[in-house]
Amino acid sequence: MRYAIITATLVALASSASAAEWQAVTTELLQKEKTGFGGLSGVAVDHATGHVFIELSDRGVFRSTDQGKTWERHANDYIKGRTETPGCLQLDPTGKTKRIMMATVYGGPIALGATDKAEWRTLDKASVHVDWCVADWSDPDLKFILTLKHESGGLLLRSRDGGKTFDEVGKGHGPAWIFDADRAVVTLAKSKDRPKGSLVRTTDGGKTFKQVAEYAPVSMPRLHDGALYWLADGALIKSTNKGETFEKVCDLKDGRFGPVFGKDTKQMFVLTGAGVVESADGGATWEKPVAIPKELKGVSPLTWLEYDPVNDVLYVMKMGSELYKLPRSAK
Repeated sequence: MRYAIITATLVALASSASAAEWQAVTTELLQKEKTGFGGLSGVAVDHATGHVFIELSDRGVFRSTDQGKTWERHANDYIKGRTETPGCLQLDPTGKTKRIMMATVYGGPIALGATDKAEWRTLDKASVHVDWCVADWSDPDLKFILTLKHESGGLLLRSRDGGKTFDEVGKGHGPAWIFDADRAVVTLAKSKDRPKGSLVRTTDGGKTFKQVAEYAPVSMPRLHDGALYWLADGALIKSTNKGETFEKVCDLKDGRFGPVFGKDTKQMFVLTGAGVVESADGGATWEKPVAIPKELKGVSPLTWLEYDPVNDVLYVMKMGSELYKLPRSAK
C-alpha cells in the first residue's frame, strides 16, 4: 500500500510539474494595455542579451529585460497596427547591428527601429498592409527590401532605395530572403504549372529570377552563421552559397516554423504540429516534441517560437494569446 501511495504521489507531482512548465508572462500587461484586435501579435528575442520584444496590437512594442517579469514600452512614438506571422517582427539576424524591422499587417507602413533607441521611422505608404518584410541586413541603409502584400494573391513588392519607393514584382509569390545588394531567393507558390512549387533566385536585385530548386517552404527562412535554413516539403534544407543551391539537412515531419538557433549552430528548435522539437547535433537527431500550452489550441501560421540562449528559455505564442515561457533549467 505504501508503494502504491508513493507511486500515485509521484505521478500526481509529475503531472502538476508538466502542466506548470509553460508560464504566462503577459497577463498583467494585456490587462493594462487596451490593445486592438489581435492583442499580443509578435515576439522576438535579442540572442546577445536575452531581452524580449513583443508587439501589442495598436499599442506598439514592449521590452522585458528579466524574462517577462516586467515590461516597458520600447518607444513613446509607437506604431499603430498589428503584426501577425513570424517575419513581421525581426531583429537583425546577423547579430552585427541593433536594428529592428516590423511590418504591421494592419496599421502603418513598414517601420525600422533599434533595440537601443526608442524611436521609429516608417517607409513609404506603399508598404502598408503587408505580410512580412526582408532586407539586405549587410547594408546600413537597407536599400534592397522585399515584402508581400497581404491578401493580394502573393503580390511581391520591391524597393531599391531603402523603402522610399516600391514597385511590383508580380503575384504568386511566398516567403523570401535577401542576402546582399543583388542576391535574393523567393518562393513561387504551388500552381497547376508548378505542382511542387519552386525557389527562384535573383542576382540583379529582383529584375530577373532563375529557378534553383523545387521546394515549397511553409514559413519564413532563418539565417544563422551565413547559412540560410528553410522548412519545406517535410524536410529542413539549407543554402551556404547565398541561395545558388540548396541541400537537405534532414527529414523533419510537419515542420511549421524555424529553426530557431540556440547557443551554437548545432542547437536548434523547430515548431512542428506536434510541439517544439530540439536538436543538439545540427539536425542529425531530434528529441521528442514538447507540447505547447493547451491554451494556444494547436499550431497555426500565427504561432511564434523564440529562444533566449542567455537564460535558456523558450517562448511561444499565437496572435491573440498570452506569451508563454519555458525555463529550461526547470525541465
